[in-house]
Amino acid sequence: MAHPLSHQDWQRKAQSLAIEGRLFIEGRYVAAQGGGSFDCSNPATGARLASIAQGQAQDVDAAVASALAAWNDRRWRGLAPRARMQVLYRLADLVEQHADELALLETLDMGKPISDVLNIDLPEVTKTLRYFAECIDKMEGAVTHTAPGSLHMILHEPLGVVGAITPWNYPLLMAVWKLAPILAAGNCVVLKPAEQAPLSCTRLAQLFIDAGGPAGVFNLVNGLGMEAGRALALHPDVIKLSFTGSTRVGKLLMGYAGQSNMKRVALETGGKSPQIFMPDLYDLDAAVDRAVGGIFDNAGQVCNAGSRLLVHHDLQTAFIEKFVARTQALYQPGDPLDPATTLGPLASQAHQTKVLADIARGQSEGAQQVMGDTAIAMPGAYVPPTLFVGHNRMAIAQEEVFGPVATLIPFDTEAEAIALANDSVYGLAAAVWTRDLKQAHRMVGALEAGVVWVNCFGDGDMTQPFGGYKQSGNSRDKHMASLLSYTQSKSAWFELG
Repeated sequence: MAHPLSHQDWQRKAQSLAIEGRLFIEGRYVAAQGGGSFDCSNPATGARLASIAQGQAQDVDAAVASALAAWNDRRWRGLAPRARMQVLYRLADLVEQHADELALLETLDMGKPISDVLNIDLPEVTKTLRYFAECIDKMEGAVTHTAPGSLHMILHEPLGVVGAITPWNYPLLMAVWKLAPILAAGNCVVLKPAEQAPLSCTRLAQLFIDAGGPAGVFNLVNGLGMEAGRALALHPDVIKLSFTGSTRVGKLLMGYAGQSNMKRVALETGGKSPQIFMPDLYDLDAAVDRAVGGIFDNAGQVCNAGSRLLVHHDLQTAFIEKFVARTQALYQPGDPLDPATTLGPLASQAHQTKVLADIARGQSEGAQQVMGDTAIAMPGAYVPPTLFVGHNRMAIAQEEVFGPVATLIPFDTEAEAIALANDSVYGLAAAVWTRDLKQAHRMVGALEAGVVWVNCFGDGDMTQPFGGYKQSGNSRDKHMASLLSYTQSKSAWFELG
């Protein structure tokens, strides 16, 4: 929906925005013990936004100690379920009340168009908080059938101190996908946001206190992954680590868990999602529209982006023509503070360099580039929406680009399409476009992906578990399954005599 503020209004607000870059431990902002810092920059302009405290191992120790004290004295898990519910409800209300501020922080920090933050990200943040708040008193244990003189109960209890490391592509939403179920289950948490976009999460920590959350329950340590993130993963008092990010880093975190206390590690990692367009699909225009959005929304910085377009040979020519036309109509680069902008920069100049190198690699592999050969004539980390036609063994079809780059791969038969779709180390998501219900059902069963859409892409709500197969990870976000994953079962057997 349209927002009443204009481009100039947002620019004025940005100039007066207060930015907090310190750590958040025991309910207050504190400096990093070592005094170090790193700069946070606006990817649309390259301008420095703020100095961010560079937390290191000693700061992680302090944050975990704070969370452990809160765990041990039961100041959060000891609350009645509906009391915890009310804190999360109030937190959702505060996110709505501070929507303009949070949207500005995200837009300035990682380049996401302000309209996308306001109309997509923040509404999903509040839905997530309210969904898991509502789940708190819906968790149930069990009483099993035993002999008359015995009683057996199965209980679900929170884990303890949970660490969360979150990504920069949806900074606040991906953090809340973890924070909401962690807190709803009764745990305490230490959050390490991505160093590329920490600002909105840093603000959220104070909002949790403002909502009535006890100090020490939600701590935040900004810092670099190989310092603060590594320290959190190695910490012996962290009982579980939840991570969204690259497969490479996910593998490192599993190693750190093994080196320390064998903590549980929940991973949502890379993706290379296929969309299969069968020749009998209902509406080619609608399918192309969703294909375009599936790869170019958020400038392609989406873990489940539909970056592999498996298109039946009969549709290929028409599909490409429509895909190029719709992309050019829908994605206009501009200042992310302009509500009319639909394509922002990538989150950093370093990431822009990586994505441009991937595009050059596609060109060197001999892929046919049918769109994206003209650079965007703007300062900042912009990359044009790009489409290649190639085959599935090319690096651009196998490796996660995490930018606005799609590869179209033609096929002839259903069996070939399934083989191409599954020919990947990833298995986060997939889609099938067909009017044949039997065929769709058959293909859903054959696809190696944690989420499969039929005649749509990216649809769903909080009842949909989100996570992948293979090297896309081992966890599920959203859904009651996520809440239960932050609990452990206890079996209590009573001999009644």
